[in-house]
Amino acid sequence: MASLSMGLNNDSRNRRTSGYWAFLGHRISGLALAAFLPLHFLALGSALSGEDALQKVIGWTDMPFVKLAELGLVFSLALHLGLGLRILYIEHAANMKRHKFFAGLSFIFAGTATLVFLLSLSVL
Repeated sequence: MASLSMGLNNDSRNRRTSGYWAFLGHRISGLALAAFLPLHFLALGSALSGEDALQKVIGWTDMPFVKLAELGLVFSLALHLGLGLRILYIEHAANMKRHKFFAGLSFIFAGTATLVFLLSLSVL
């Protein structure tokens, strides 16, 4: 029995690694994207009710909170993409020493994509 629990050390030291932060970022961004999908489908479904219903939904997207949520969506999408590519690298690469580099690069990519989106908004 002691040999089974030898490798299961779940203390706070495991949460200080870049791998843990990459896992956490990938999990939270995935949940954010999953939460967005039903809202997206509802907005698209409003087009089935006619042009007026769709225009009402499109008008709702001009609210500042929705604009802020769009930034979060872009960040989540870019982060999930980057960290997903990191997972593919870990699964298929013979040399896994660079996975920390790819974790950091994923966060930089997500921040850059969000900044580019922010600068491209016509509101600013």
